[in-house]
Amino acid sequence: MSHWPLTPEDITRPAYRSLAQAIAAAISAGNLRTGDRLPTHRQLAWELDVSVQTVSRAYEELIRADLVVGEVGRGTFVNSLPPETLETPWHSTAAALPRFDLSIMTPVALPEMEQAWTESLSRMSGQLGPEIIHELRPEQIAERYADMATGWLARCGLVVGKRRVLITNGVTPAMFVALSSALIPGDIIATEGLTTHTLIQSARLLNLQLQGIACDERGMIPEALVAAAEESAGQMKAVFLMPAGAGPNPRVMDKARRDALAKAALETGLTVLESDPLGPLPARRAPPICGLVPRQGFYFTGLTKCLSPGLRLGFLVMPEGLFEHVTSRHLSTSWMATPLIAEIARDWIERGTADRILAAHRVELAARNRLAQSILGPRCEGGLHNLHRWLHLPPEMEEDTFMRRAMEQNVAVAAGAGFAVSDHRPAVRLCLGAGGRRDLERALRTLAKVVPAS
Repeated sequence: MSHWPLTPEDITRPAYRSLAQAIAAAISAGNLRTGDRLPTHRQLAWELDVSVQTVSRAYEELIRADLVVGEVGRGTFVNSLPPETLETPWHSTAAALPRFDLSIMTPVALPEMEQAWTESLSRMSGQLGPEIIHELRPEQIAERYADMATGWLARCGLVVGKRRVLITNGVTPAMFVALSSALIPGDIIATEGLTTHTLIQSARLLNLQLQGIACDERGMIPEALVAAAEESAGQMKAVFLMPAGAGPNPRVMDKARRDALAKAALETGLTVLESDPLGPLPARRAPPICGLVPRQGFYFTGLTKCLSPGLRLGFLVMPEGLFEHVTSRHLSTSWMATPLIAEIARDWIERGTADRILAAHRVELAARNRLAQSILGPRCEGGLHNLHRWLHLPPEMEEDTFMRRAMEQNVAVAAGAGFAVSDHRPAVRLCLGAGGRRDLERALRTLAKVVPAS
């Protein structure tokens, strides 16, 4: 049974399960499509001669299965990302892991990282107090690690007070809280034509629209942003930026362009959403844009990409006067940051371990980026301390073709289409952190053979 609409004859016992299965079958068959609105609980109950409670229970089953999404005040809709169609830009087939996986952005596995974990956990063993083991009060955790958070943000070029900082379990949770705090369903977010896949997925979940803005070699063009905001007739409410080299196209924006974009945001009233997962890893970069728009800027950074994948801790800087508003959004989704991870992070930062890892990481990334540049040439873009590079493909070569040929040689990369908000030239993302440098060189030389000579 996969037709739609349903009739009372389609419902068997137990009614809620039969109804949920029938709707799921209709979605699978394509008779209910992405974004379709389901009838209200009362309307469907009347049409199928069942109770409102039966419909509610069936919808709850579908929501748990991630097939539909309920939006307060709007209704229930077929999910834009049901599990069987959820795609990530990186290689994720566990049954066929490639020998060289350049598809997922991870820091280099430095010996300094392993040593830091071992030493911190050894020091803490047997000395963890109740404030770490038993604490469930978010305000206590916020106060305990506030100095650590503001100190790290100062390394990133942003000096703020404690009442503007929220500690989270990583950059993605911080971004989600910022989106849900600043925007409502239907709002438009301006972004570069290529952006992080987590923004694309979060925008879908929150029913937000993304609009690609024209860019040049320095990043988003301020005049294009102003024009798009004016043409949106008030629907465009925010601009999402990744100016420090973590975006798919790993450019580091210069100070003049940051100043111009801050001015454009002030002129249009757009909220600035600035994502900086690399934190202080790129050396000699300009200060964050949000420092120029303190009343309308959200800035989020973290420790995962620059210090260690297991150190899942993020910091969200919010506009002045929004602490209670933003904190309430965080409480409803994550409650609070994990105390043990925050304690390890503080230990690393206070003892200078974090700075030593940053220094070692920069040295290794510089060597890897130079290696990629020497092998793949100018079509492979990236900075000295980036975790990845952006490889432009010849116009005649499709991304799928390149990826298939690379996988035949046991090398996985991430398709550019996974980051695209608007049309883009064929390209793939190459992450440089996984494996040893010798394996990376082998993978890069393999890719060089897959790309036709320019």
